[in-house]
Amino acid sequence: MPSLENLKKQAKQYLRWHRERYYPVAAAIRAALPRFQQLDDHQVLEAKFRLSDAQELVARQLGFEEWQALKAGALAMSTQVKQAMTIPNLSGTAAQLYVADVKASCDFFTSKLGFAIDFVYGDPPFYGAVKRDRAQLCVRLVCEPVFVGDIRQREQLLSASITVDTAAEIKQLFLEFQSAGVSFHQELKKEPWGARNFIVLDPDGNLILFAGPAD
Repeated sequence: MPSLENLKKQAKQYLRWHRERYYPVAAAIRAALPRFQQLDDHQVLEAKFRLSDAQELVARQLGFEEWQALKAGALAMSTQVKQAMTIPNLSGTAAQLYVADVKASCDFFTSKLGFAIDFVYGDPPFYGAVKRDRAQLCVRLVCEPVFVGDIRQREQLLSASITVDTAAEIKQLFLEFQSAGVSFHQELKKEPWGARNFIVLDPDGNLILFAGPAD
């Protein structure tokens, strides 16, 4: 439905056409307003026709009994449109890792990296997820190599990136993983752009970046 402002302009246009004796408007008035139905075009154009009549004409053309009902309907529709146009809020994200054995992968993340199993599907499992705090990793079974050769390690193609809030946390996390015997593609180091990070290599060759501020 057009906006209320456009409907007001439309009503004023009908009023103007009636005052100018524009014959096509007579048929529209006669079709919509019961009190004009028995009049011919000349009589319609000679009859008294006010702005309120023009507004009623617009309302009836849109299925409303009167202008006030149309205004209420337009306001309700406008509210619904605004609600429907609310900007979506992205509430979370999860990286997806391709693995040869879902159970073995989940065991690695739970025993070595301190994650907990969120869910596992299938028997034998073909899909699952592990979670630690706000970080979630999904694991999907694949029965053939996803990458050719050692391109992931050579080009440092990250499968996931996980951040912590403080420099103390990233150091503590690295020491935790180190004591658990985790394999690192890159040990903890300070990057030129100010971050301090390290990269874990999982049993399927996925590279997982853990990063935090340097200071």
